[in-house]
Amino acid sequence: MQRLILLRHGKAEPDSASGEDFDRRLAPRGVLESAAVGASLADMGFRPDVALVSSAARTQETWVQAGAAFPNAETRVVGELYHADAGQVRQAAEEAGRDAGTVIVVGHNPGLQELAVQLLIEGSAPRELIHQAQRKFPPGAAAVFLIDANGRPSFDGLFYPDRP
Repeated sequence: MQRLILLRHGKAEPDSASGEDFDRRLAPRGVLESAAVGASLADMGFRPDVALVSSAARTQETWVQAGAAFPNAETRVVGELYHADAGQVRQAAEEAGRDAGTVIVVGHNPGLQELAVQLLIEGSAPRELIHQAQRKFPPGAAAVFLIDANGRPSFDGLFYPDRP
Protein backbone atom coordinates (compact mmCIF):
# COMPACT_ATOMS: atom_id res chain seq x y z
CA MET A 1 0.00 0.00 0.00
CA GLN A 2 1.35 3.37 -1.00
CA ARG A 3 -1.53 5.55 0.19
CA LEU A 4 -4.27 5.18 2.81
CA ILE A 5 -7.43 7.28 2.85
CA LEU A 6 -9.63 7.23 5.94
CA LEU A 7 -13.16 8.48 5.20
CA ARG A 8 -15.75 8.86 7.92
CA HIS A 9 -19.32 8.30 6.77
CA GLY A 10 -21.42 11.35 5.96
CA LYS A 11 -23.86 12.98 8.36
CA ALA A 12 -26.44 10.38 9.34
CA GLU A 13 -30.07 10.52 10.45
CA PRO A 14 -30.37 10.46 14.25
CA ASP A 15 -32.56 7.32 14.19
CA SER A 16 -33.48 4.45 11.90
CA ALA A 17 -36.86 2.90 11.20
CA SER A 18 -35.67 -0.27 12.95
CA GLY A 19 -34.32 1.64 15.94
CA GLU A 20 -30.89 0.09 15.34
CA ASP A 21 -27.77 2.24 14.98
CA PHE A 22 -26.50 -0.10 12.26
CA ASP A 23 -29.50 0.80 10.06
CA ARG A 24 -29.17 4.58 10.28
CA ARG A 25 -29.11 6.13 6.81
CA LEU A 26 -27.49 9.32 5.57
CA ALA A 27 -29.24 12.60 6.18
CA PRO A 28 -29.71 14.75 3.06
CA ARG A 29 -26.65 16.79 4.10
CA GLY A 30 -24.66 13.56 4.41
CA VAL A 31 -25.56 12.55 0.87
CA LEU A 32 -24.27 15.88 -0.45
CA GLU A 33 -21.13 15.83 1.73
CA SER A 34 -20.25 12.30 0.68
CA ALA A 35 -20.52 13.10 -3.02
CA ALA A 36 -18.52 16.29 -2.50
CA VAL A 37 -15.66 14.62 -0.62
CA GLY A 38 -15.40 11.92 -3.28
CA ALA A 39 -15.27 14.52 -6.04
CA SER A 40 -12.71 16.59 -4.12
CA LEU A 41 -10.43 13.62 -3.50
CA ALA A 42 -10.66 12.62 -7.17
CA ASP A 43 -9.93 16.21 -8.27
CA MET A 44 -6.76 16.11 -6.16
CA GLY A 45 -5.64 12.93 -7.91
CA PHE A 46 -6.41 10.45 -5.15
CA ARG A 47 -7.65 7.26 -6.81
CA PRO A 48 -8.31 4.28 -4.54
CA ASP A 49 -7.76 0.82 -5.95
CA VAL A 50 -9.72 -0.84 -3.14
CA ALA A 51 -12.50 0.49 -0.92
CA LEU A 52 -13.06 -1.23 2.41
CA VAL A 53 -16.57 -0.26 3.48
CA SER A 54 -18.30 -1.00 6.77
CA SER A 55 -21.53 -2.94 6.33
CA ALA A 56 -23.61 -0.30 8.15
CA ALA A 57 -26.25 1.51 6.07
CA ARG A 58 -24.67 4.98 6.41
CA THR A 59 -21.21 3.81 5.28
CA GLN A 60 -22.69 1.92 2.34
CA GLU A 61 -24.56 5.06 1.27
CA THR A 62 -21.46 7.19 1.79
CA TRP A 63 -19.51 4.95 -0.58
CA VAL A 64 -22.29 4.99 -3.17
CA GLN A 65 -22.02 8.79 -3.23
CA ALA A 66 -18.23 9.18 -2.83
CA GLY A 67 -17.42 6.10 -4.90
CA ALA A 68 -19.11 7.56 -7.95
CA ALA A 69 -15.87 9.53 -8.39
CA PHE A 70 -13.89 6.25 -8.37
CA PRO A 71 -15.60 3.89 -10.82
CA ASN A 72 -12.57 1.60 -11.05
CA ALA A 73 -12.18 0.98 -7.31
CA GLU A 74 -12.90 -2.53 -6.10
CA THR A 75 -15.46 -2.41 -3.27
CA ARG A 76 -15.18 -4.83 -0.36
CA VAL A 77 -17.85 -4.73 2.33
CA VAL A 78 -16.20 -5.57 5.65
CA GLY A 79 -18.59 -6.24 8.51
CA GLU A 80 -15.78 -6.05 11.05
CA LEU A 81 -15.32 -2.33 10.32
CA TYR A 82 -18.55 -1.56 12.19
CA HIS A 83 -17.36 -0.64 15.72
CA ALA A 84 -13.74 -1.37 14.71
CA ASP A 85 -10.99 0.16 16.79
CA ALA A 86 -7.91 1.82 15.29
CA GLY A 87 -5.92 -1.43 15.28
CA GLN A 88 -8.64 -3.36 13.47
CA VAL A 89 -9.01 -0.63 10.84
CA ARG A 90 -5.27 -0.54 10.31
CA GLN A 91 -5.00 -4.31 10.03
CA ALA A 92 -7.80 -4.47 7.45
CA ALA A 93 -6.16 -1.68 5.41
CA GLU A 94 -2.73 -3.32 5.55
CA GLU A 95 -4.15 -6.67 4.42
CA ALA A 96 -5.96 -5.03 1.49
CA GLY A 97 -2.85 -2.99 0.74
CA ARG A 98 -0.78 -6.06 -0.04
CA ASP A 99 -2.42 -6.08 -3.46
CA ALA A 100 -3.37 -2.40 -3.88
CA GLY A 101 -1.53 0.88 -4.19
CA THR A 102 -4.25 3.04 -2.62
CA VAL A 103 -6.77 1.83 -0.05
CA ILE A 104 -9.75 3.85 1.18
CA VAL A 105 -11.54 2.81 4.37
CA VAL A 106 -15.10 4.08 4.80
CA GLY A 107 -15.98 3.66 8.44
CA HIS A 108 -16.86 5.12 11.80
CA ASN A 109 -15.54 7.00 14.78
CA PRO A 110 -13.93 6.55 17.17
CA GLY A 111 -11.77 4.01 15.28
CA LEU A 112 -11.07 6.17 12.22
CA GLN A 113 -10.26 9.26 14.27
CA GLU A 114 -8.00 7.30 16.59
CA LEU A 115 -6.13 5.80 13.63
CA ALA A 116 -5.80 9.19 11.93
CA VAL A 117 -4.27 10.67 15.09
CA GLN A 118 -2.00 7.64 15.54
CA LEU A 119 -0.73 7.93 11.96
CA LEU A 120 -0.19 11.68 12.31
CA ILE A 121 1.90 11.07 15.43
CA GLU A 122 3.87 8.25 13.79
CA GLY A 123 4.50 10.46 10.77
CA SER A 124 5.76 13.35 12.93
CA ALA A 125 3.03 15.71 11.71
CA PRO A 126 2.99 19.23 13.17
CA ARG A 127 1.56 19.37 16.68
CA GLU A 128 -1.27 21.73 15.68
CA LEU A 129 -2.42 19.27 13.00
CA ILE A 130 -2.41 16.40 15.50
CA HIS A 131 -4.46 18.52 17.92
CA GLN A 132 -6.90 19.44 15.17
CA ALA A 133 -7.51 15.77 14.37
CA GLN A 134 -7.80 14.94 18.08
CA ARG A 135 -10.44 17.66 18.58
CA LYS A 136 -12.62 16.68 15.66
CA PHE A 137 -13.00 14.22 12.84
CA PRO A 138 -16.60 14.96 11.85
CA PRO A 139 -18.90 13.06 9.52
CA GLY A 140 -17.63 13.43 5.97
CA ALA A 141 -14.01 14.04 7.04
CA ALA A 142 -11.11 12.37 5.25
CA ALA A 143 -7.47 11.89 6.23
CA VAL A 144 -4.90 10.87 3.63
CA PHE A 145 -1.50 9.31 4.31
CA LEU A 146 1.39 8.24 2.13
CA ILE A 147 2.86 4.93 3.28
CA ASP A 148 6.53 4.26 2.58
CA ALA A 149 8.11 0.89 1.76
CA ASN A 150 8.67 0.24 5.48
CA GLY A 151 5.03 0.96 6.36
CA ARG A 152 5.74 4.40 7.85
CA PRO A 153 3.01 7.00 7.30
CA SER A 154 3.38 10.62 6.31
CA PHE A 155 0.58 13.16 6.22
CA ASP A 156 -0.86 13.88 2.77
CA GLY A 157 -4.09 15.74 3.60
CA LEU A 158 -6.86 16.33 6.13
CA PHE A 159 -10.21 17.36 4.70
CA TYR A 160 -13.35 18.47 6.50
CA PRO A 161 -16.71 18.98 4.80
CA ASP A 162 -17.86 22.51 4.09
CA ARG A 163 -20.65 23.40 6.48
CA PRO A 164 -22.71 26.59 6.68
